[in-house]
Amino acid sequence: MYKIKKIKMTSQILAQGAEAKITLENNTVIKDRIKKSYRIPVLDEKIRKARTRSEAKIIEKLKDIIPVPKILSTDSKEKIVLEYIDGKKLSDNLENLNYKEICKQISENISKMHDKDIIHGDLTTSNMILKENQVFFIDFGLAFHSKRIEDKAVDLHLLKQALDAKHFTIAEECIKIILDNYKAEKHKEILERISAIEKRGRYRH
Repeated sequence: MYKIKKIKMTSQILAQGAEAKITLENNTVIKDRIKKSYRIPVLDEKIRKARTRSEAKIIEKLKDIIPVPKILSTDSKEKIVLEYIDGKKLSDNLENLNYKEICKQISENISKMHDKDIIHGDLTTSNMILKENQVFFIDFGLAFHSKRIEDKAVDLHLLKQALDAKHFTIAEECIKIILDNYKAEKHKEILERISAIEKRGRYRH
């Protein structure tokens, strides 16, 4: 009589924020949108379902344009199961890598994304992973479609702020490389708008 060997399921929480819990299970990443007790249950389910569907569509659209995790399956309500990108998270490793070449790749990815009118919404090195010399963008939970110059400029402006905060020793050089290599269709107008956004910020303070 043969014995059935039980496979041990391993699970590890990678991140948990206000919107979602991200878990690593057997080399797959499960993104589970968290229920909001302050919302009417029917409305909460509708919102989580819509946001999950939107995120999945954006990742599917980008998969042939820039390096992103493959979608393995989607739950109709609140879950996306993704390929695990086993690489180096740039937030922890950028300074110790070939950051000049990496920043060129980051810029190229953003340019291609913006040319498809997709705004990431959370461009930080925490959402970028280097694997086999490719920079993968992850976590499109705040991503949306927009043709607006302002939205594309804000995307880049937030990345500049993230670099200043997390990688201050190389931030100035990284920002210059990214902006110099940003070749989106309306890059001149977008770069000019970044300056306007920064001036507005200084004026408020």
